[in-house]
Amino acid sequence: MGEAATAPAAVRATIGDSEFDRDTAVTRRAPGVYDIDLSAGWTIISAVNGGYLLAVLGRALADALPHSDPFTISAHYLTASQPGPAVIRTDTVRTGRTLSTGQASLFQYDEEGTEVERIRVLASYGNLDTLPDDVRTAARPPVFPPMDQCFGPQDTASDIRLPSGGAPVSGSSAIADRLMLKLDPSTLGWALGAPSGKGEMRSWFGLADGRDADPLSLLLAVDALPPTAFEIGLKGWVPTVELTVHVRARPAPGPLRVSITTRNLAGGFLEEDAEIWDCADRLVAQSRQLARARLN
Repeated sequence: MGEAATAPAAVRATIGDSEFDRDTAVTRRAPGVYDIDLSAGWTIISAVNGGYLLAVLGRALADALPHSDPFTISAHYLTASQPGPAVIRTDTVRTGRTLSTGQASLFQYDEEGTEVERIRVLASYGNLDTLPDDVRTAARPPVFPPMDQCFGPQDTASDIRLPSGGAPVSGSSAIADRLMLKLDPSTLGWALGAPSGKGEMRSWFGLADGRDADPLSLLLAVDALPPTAFEIGLKGWVPTVELTVHVRARPAPGPLRVSITTRNLAGGFLEEDAEIWDCADRLVAQSRQLARARLN
């Protein structure tokens, strides 16, 4: 496991009473129909972050289905979501003793008042606390420096202690203020104008208010780091086309370690494979997404 790491000392929010919980809360209007006001606090440039949206839909499905924990959830991002009112409609596909499956879509209105579907998901839910403890794996947690030797959006190039004259790590997106990100310096060449050419991004991860992770916040964590495309020399954001997340265990309290890799950019699209490890060295979530790369 990495060296001891703790979130910055502060008054810590708790699961159920944090900014993340308030901003993902949905109001049931009718069976299977939920209202939410998407917060501008989770935007990247002008669009709402895909991981935040997945957590919103995940919360609605947790209410609609008889099981509360997402085991697998696959999302197709159809159009960019904007801060403001939205409605979620859910359908129960099947319920069983250990798993239940449902689908959900999030809708907003465009400037002409036409309802537009933004994102559609299909998910299976269960109870993580009932899973057996038997683990047989070849997976190993990522190895990178302790938190006090890693750097986040508010750190300057001189703080990073890499060659001087580089730009600060970009923190212009509102979501950056709500996250505790401390990135592995070896994946920060892009921030100094010298990308490594490797499609890798690694970071300590938490919520800025100190709230510990739970299965729903794992849906945010898989899509919260800077794109791996930055380290292969691309600029601009990388919009998600499809994202599938597998939640494997309820995370232990404390910061997470997130490792994301890209192996193939072709035809203007790339994949990102993410692993999330908790402080007990358990692989608690995995994901794969297909994203569009802006080559110009």
